[in-house]
Amino acid sequence: MSIKTDVKKFIARNYLFSEDESALADHVSLIEKGIVDSTGILELIMHVEETYGVKVLDTDMTPENFDSVDKIVAFVERKRAS
Repeated sequence: MSIKTDVKKFIARNYLFSEDESALADHVSLIEKGIVDSTGILELIMHVEETYGVKVLDTDMTPENFDSVDKIVAFVERKRAS
């Protein structure tokens, strides 16, 4: 399963209460649309750390890294590459 598919499934299941990951566009702001709040972001960060074995530093916890599916995927790929 790709990172994008996994992240979309996680968000759909946990925040949209759906099994249909196509209900979420890759570029949509999770915060602006009210899909996740601050607690939800922390849960999403924990999922990323546990699933992909990357360490999310305090300085990484920004909307630039976690505000959309596309941003989360790019973040994980950068972390894995370094």
